[in-house]
Amino acid sequence: MRIWAAVGCAALLLSTFAVGQEDVSKAEIKVHKVAGNIYMLEGAGGNIGVSAGDDGIVIVDDEFAPLAGKIRAALKGIVDKPVRFVINTHYHGDHTGANANFAQGGATVIAQDNVRKRMETDGQGGNAGTLKFDYKASPKEGLPIVTFNDRATVWLNGEEIRAIHFPAGHTDGDVVIWFVKSNVVHMGDDFVTYGYPFVDVLAGGSVTGIIEGCEKVLATVPKDAKFIPGHGPLSTAEDIRRFVQTVKDTRAAVAVEVKKGRSLEEIKKANVLAKWNDSLGKGYLKPEQWVETLYLDITQSKGKAKYTPHGHAGEQKH
Repeated sequence: MRIWAAVGCAALLLSTFAVGQEDVSKAEIKVHKVAGNIYMLEGAGGNIGVSAGDDGIVIVDDEFAPLAGKIRAALKGIVDKPVRFVINTHYHGDHTGANANFAQGGATVIAQDNVRKRMETDGQGGNAGTLKFDYKASPKEGLPIVTFNDRATVWLNGEEIRAIHFPAGHTDGDVVIWFVKSNVVHMGDDFVTYGYPFVDVLAGGSVTGIIEGCEKVLATVPKDAKFIPGHGPLSTAEDIRRFVQTVKDTRAAVAVEVKKGRSLEEIKKANVLAKWNDSLGKGYLKPEQWVETLYLDITQSKGKAKYTPHGHAGEQKH
């Protein structure tokens, strides 16, 4: 099994536990050509997807506010055009922190309905176990001003850019972005490479939703599509299959213990994830926190929302 890189772990920690902005501002922005006119920017937060061309620029996520200037400089190195749209994959600050800067520069910020709802008030996120964090409401200027329920499409640079909602994945406001012509998909934090994935249960996320959403994407897009993870290096469909299988396998390991009637604390002590911990247990989530997440998903599965394909009702185009 491929060892998932720990890339992005520190960035997520920065956003979650509010480490000082001066630490973030030291990061450099790396530009990676993906395919066609699509690029990936890698810095101190979630990966940024970019469609750049004569019509202007669309970016998917924008990391932290102190990095806005460096992000702009990196984009100018690709094409000297304005950022016209920002699409947020979810509400976390390492993906939305520079919204206000780009909005004040003339960009329209787009996100799923639940993203705006979470960003406009103070709140708490976490795995409904030992991992919890408080977050502050975003400034008014950084809030999405165009929101949608199931789908939205932006047409720019000869590209059909589809934003498709995952009802209950990493959070309840997740969208996956498909650059159709260039055959590139930005997965947001529904697919990451830093180890055990973080599921923000307090923000409506679920393990079951991540599995079903990733499988839906794999069944929908071409097999040779390239994938931009929320954190980590450019990936392939096979990388996502391995990710999904590992999530399933670890969930099954915990489910066996639940069926035996063992409590959460007993399962933690049993070290049921030992075979995966060497490669996955040194990232953002500690093994016992992933056990907590899985245990909750299993014991409350009857109440979980299931991922279902969505039609085009309510689709918005810009």
